[in-house]
Amino acid sequence: MRLTMVGTGYVGLVTGVCFANTGNHVTCLDIDEKKIAALKAGKCPIYEPGLEELLERNIKAGRLTFTTDAASAYADADMVFICVGTPSDDRGHTDLKYVLGAADDIAKAIRRDEETKRQRDGVGNGLTVVVKSTVPVGTTLAVRDRIKSALAAAGSKATFHVANNPEFLKEGDAVNDFNKPDRVVVGVEDEATGEQFRRLYDPFVRNGHPIYLMDILSSEMVKYASNNFLATKISFINEMANLCEAYGADIAKVREGMCADKRIGTQFLYPGLGYGGSCFPKDTLACIMMGEKAGVPIGLSRAVHETNQRQRERFFDKIQAHFKSSGGLAGKTIAFWGLAFKPRTDDVREAPALTLIRRALGFGATCRAFDPVAIDTARAELGTQPMLTLATDMYDAVKGADALVVCTDWDDFKSPDFEQLRKLLKSPVIFDGRNLYRTADLRRLGFQYISVGRQPIKPNA
Repeated sequence: MRLTMVGTGYVGLVTGVCFANTGNHVTCLDIDEKKIAALKAGKCPIYEPGLEELLERNIKAGRLTFTTDAASAYADADMVFICVGTPSDDRGHTDLKYVLGAADDIAKAIRRDEETKRQRDGVGNGLTVVVKSTVPVGTTLAVRDRIKSALAAAGSKATFHVANNPEFLKEGDAVNDFNKPDRVVVGVEDEATGEQFRRLYDPFVRNGHPIYLMDILSSEMVKYASNNFLATKISFINEMANLCEAYGADIAKVREGMCADKRIGTQFLYPGLGYGGSCFPKDTLACIMMGEKAGVPIGLSRAVHETNQRQRERFFDKIQAHFKSSGGLAGKTIAFWGLAFKPRTDDVREAPALTLIRRALGFGATCRAFDPVAIDTARAELGTQPMLTLATDMYDAVKGADALVVCTDWDDFKSPDFEQLRKLLKSPVIFDGRNLYRTADLRRLGFQYISVGRQPIKPNA
């Protein structure tokens, strides 16, 4: 098939590259000329394992092209995937200007192509406009109506179809997720469009995993319900961890006993600093917002969000409490390991580390931070500050620091040289927001160690 991706962000680029890799001819459209120039040269603008190799391979094969020219991008396309950004405010209200702008451009393209009366895929299905971006329920139908209105105003009788196809890509493992999906969810209005999607996704579901064809409104809701539930699991285990701290229990042991129940499982039940990134915070807030608009109480989702925001503040309180007897954080140097919201990505959106760094800076601390891949994205987010240094080596970051704060569970941090670490730190203090280390080991090595859901330890205590 001939496919067009509108937007070369995380979703659009991964989707386009993976579709091209199964033999489709894919054009990726974006208004950012610098990004398109870099992509044409085979340079990947995001850190995602395996993506750059597939990008280069499919450019060389002639199946993957990039352009800023909308007319050429839409020409002869069988399916157009809208993969643009959907920014939201701190209450979850989604700005759909990019989605609706894409709809307007597509309407113009349909009018241009009307004279040719092209019939695609041998089934006479016409152009299929696919909303791939995560959007509030009802948006795909709004896109349909907007295009219809534009065509009617122009006196056009051209036909097209719409569909919704939510993405379920984990940053850091997106290529594998796309190539071997747990499920593919598609919202359609007619059987022919559903069959078009079955052919498109057939190479990706030969492992026997299902393609779910459903109505468009339900398809849009699946994405929100999925992410909201996973966010709920994270906030739940963090709440249990806080109870463990209060009563002297060990969350690691509690989790082990709890997750042995097959009904509960193990995924997304790791205590820590809470969730971040571009999906869970935004989608949980979107559910709250949709509830407010519909007059439906969404108390659980609201509690999930509030619990998540409190978790990082609670952890910062531990850091403050430690330094209270020595005059507070002012004048202290705090080292941070990890800036990305999770490992295997350079995404720092809603990252707990940035919250902690900003708080520490606000109390007069000097901060030094290291991340294996997210230094540039963190610098763009935090800006240049005299009290902040972004180090290029994990041990340089801790040299002379009064404490180390572990924020991201990169493999690099899981088995550090503790002897070297102890010598470099001014004080052997570790605040572990990801529970990477064994408390017995840290006690034996002479560290003061504060983690999540476990009792703090002091050397030789």
